[in-house]
This record gives sequence, structure tokens and C-alpha cells, in this order.
Amino acid sequence: MDTEWIAACGLNCETCEIRLAPFDSESAEAVLRWFKGQGWLNEDEGMPEVIERKMYCTGCRGSRDTHWSADCWILSCCVDQHGLSNCSQCVEFPCDRLVKWSQEDESHQEALDTLKSLKAAG
Repeated sequence: MDTEWIAACGLNCETCEIRLAPFDSESAEAVLRWFKGQGWLNEDEGMPEVIERKMYCTGCRGSRDTHWSADCWILSCCVDQHGLSNCSQCVEFPCDRLVKWSQEDESHQEALDTLKSLKAAG
């Protein structure tokens, strides 16, 4: 498995529209619709404002200035505290907190499954 775009938590950032928005027009359109629907952008705003406000992501290995969840507890624990690329590399994997997180959402469960596959692959 190519791990270049696997986040610390196991999410696959390769196809993430928030990451792709600055250089992919289809992703940009979807992100702009969502941001406007959330009230984060005005109707007359677009990608220049998204880029100016750094409302995109460069993944867990990118700058925290351009990380969607720079205050993510998983990112803090895995990368900052343990110096790892993803949680599968941790001696405590899977920790109780990560398992509980994985139960919150189907995409989080898929992320945990990805990490389990990485762990099994060694």
C-alpha cells in the first residue's frame, strides 16, 4: 500500500477534495459549495479567499498552517509526541482512544482498518 497520503489517523488524503482544491477545479467547486453552505465563505468568494485564508490541507506531513485540523489530537499524539508517520507504527496501536474515535464515523472505521492493514504488512 502506498502510504504517501495516509494521514496519521489512517484517512486516505490522496483523493481528499480539501487537499486537491487549490489545483483541481472539480474539487475546488465541491469545496466552495460546502464552505459556502457552512457559511465559511460569502457567495462572492472563491478559491483566492480559500488560499489566502489557508482553508485547505496539505496532509499530516505538510505545514500546520495548511492542515485542515492542525489541532487534531491524533496528529499531536502520533506525529508530535511520538515522532511517527501514522498510528500503525505505535507500540500502543490500536489505543483505546483511537478505537473510540473509529466508532464515531464510517470513514473513521475505514481509517482504522487501513492502519490495521499497514500494521499487518509490517
